[in-house]
Amino acid sequence: MLLSDFDYVLPDELIARQPPPERDGARLLVVHREGPFEHAIFRDLSRLLAPGDLLVLNDARVIKARLKGRKADTGGEVEILLDRPLDAQRWLALGNASKGFKEGQRLELAGSAVVVAAVGEGGRLTVDFGSVDALGLAQAHGELPLPPYLGRAPEAADDERYQTVFAREPGAVAAPTAGLHFSGRTFEALKAAGVRVAFLTLQVGPGTFLPVRSEDIAAHRMLEERFAISPALAEAFAETRRQGGRVIAVGTTVTRALESAVDGAGALMAGEGLTELFIRPGHRFRAVDGLLTNFHLPRSTLLMLVSALAGRERVLSAYAEAVAHRYRFFSYGDCCLFHGGSWG
Repeated sequence: MLLSDFDYVLPDELIARQPPPERDGARLLVVHREGPFEHAIFRDLSRLLAPGDLLVLNDARVIKARLKGRKADTGGEVEILLDRPLDAQRWLALGNASKGFKEGQRLELAGSAVVVAAVGEGGRLTVDFGSVDALGLAQAHGELPLPPYLGRAPEAADDERYQTVFAREPGAVAAPTAGLHFSGRTFEALKAAGVRVAFLTLQVGPGTFLPVRSEDIAAHRMLEERFAISPALAEAFAETRRQGGRVIAVGTTVTRALESAVDGAGALMAGEGLTELFIRPGHRFRAVDGLLTNFHLPRSTLLMLVSALAGRERVLSAYAEAVAHRYRFFSYGDCCLFHGGSWG
């Protein structure tokens, strides 16, 4: 399929640049396999799912991954976006500088000296932090990497609102935004309704910000991201399957992790790994039956993933419905539930 197949028109004023007053007060567009759409509020979620369904969420915690500094030799300004650690000293990162980077170049980041150990394609760097605690440096001096389409610098409120209430494992450079809507009372209502909840970790990397540059989407390559599936989740998944319940992924990150960890027989395998799975139309789903997700950018890999599950025409029709009803879009916006039977 072509990149232009995943375009749609979005008025700029529908981009949500601030979070809603209440996490669970967002609007929720319910998309059935066919028939009319249903308009709800996120706090209605428990009544839209069935007893025995398994809701899977991503407990990754966003770090202040954007570090600014200078080249030690020229004084030129640089910006580093941490990706993931390779070992105790070295991190993969995306770098931005007016004249690029060179292998062996020394950088000053927030008063600490680091070295560019390797330079890859597209500004991807390996940065050697030596004895410097990279994660500690980022948390003390870095900036929360808000999505560029928000068009603003991070504010104090973002420290709380750009994290889920269940965020636990630090390392993500973007929030698993479908989870931002959940509150304590959401989980209480789900429990009362007999809906099971489980967690995995996928550390969202900077690839989430990278656009698809090829008109032939098959030529696009995802950057690797770390994920971990616990034995408890693997058992909950197996039990849900045995009892005939559905597995509902909360967000595209959960979808990618589950689809990366399921084996050929449909069993979810516990453990840690890296995934560069690019889910697009034609993908055969083996783990996910339904999806709760925010509204995604035109021409994005995230929109392609949703289209793989629910069908491009149905998804674009749902987005047109959301635009017509003035839903709020993207990370701090409203969400939709692909619901009713199995979408996989």
